[in-house]
Amino acid sequence: MNAATRTFLIGALLAGASGAALAQAPAPLLAPASPPPLVAPPAPVPAAPVAAPLSAAQAAAEQRIAGLQSQLAITQAQATQWYAFAQVMRDNAQSSDALFRQRAASVASMDASANLQSYAQVSRAYAEGNEKLAVAFQALYVSFSDPQKKAADTLFRQQAAKGVPPAAARK
Repeated sequence: MNAATRTFLIGALLAGASGAALAQAPAPLLAPASPPPLVAPPAPVPAAPVAAPLSAAQAAAEQRIAGLQSQLAITQAQATQWYAFAQVMRDNAQSSDALFRQRAASVASMDASANLQSYAQVSRAYAEGNEKLAVAFQALYVSFSDPQKKAADTLFRQQAAKGVPPAAARK
C-alpha cells in the first residue's frame, strides 16, 4: 500500500467512511470548502501546539481540524471543548496510522485468519475512536450558538449526502 493510498484510507476512516464507501470513493477526502459566514467571524482560536513531525495521517487530521475550526467559527469561549475534540481527532489519527502501518507491514505474509483478525482489530479501534469523538463533539456542540449549530448541522448533512459523513457526526 503506497503512502497516498494509506493517507486516503486513514483520512476516510477519520471522516467516518464505511468500508463500502471506501471501496467506491474515487479520490482522497479534503476539507470541504467553507460555507459563507452566518455572522461576523469571531476572533480565531489558536491551534493547540503539535510537538513532533506529522505523519500523513496526522497531517490530514490537522487539515480537517483547521477546516472544521474555520467552518464552525469556534470562539475563544469554546476553546476548552474545541481543544478536547481536536485532541481526540489527533489521537484517532495517530492510533489509526500505527495500526495501518502494522497491518501493511505484515499483510503480505498473513494467512486468511490472521488477516481477518487484523482487520477486526482496526475496526474495533475505529469504532472506539468514533465513540470518543462523538462524546467530545457533543460537549462542543452544546456550547454552540444557534448560528453555529445551524452551520454544523448543514455541514454534516451535506457531507452525509455525499456518502462520507464526518466522524464527529457518527455515534
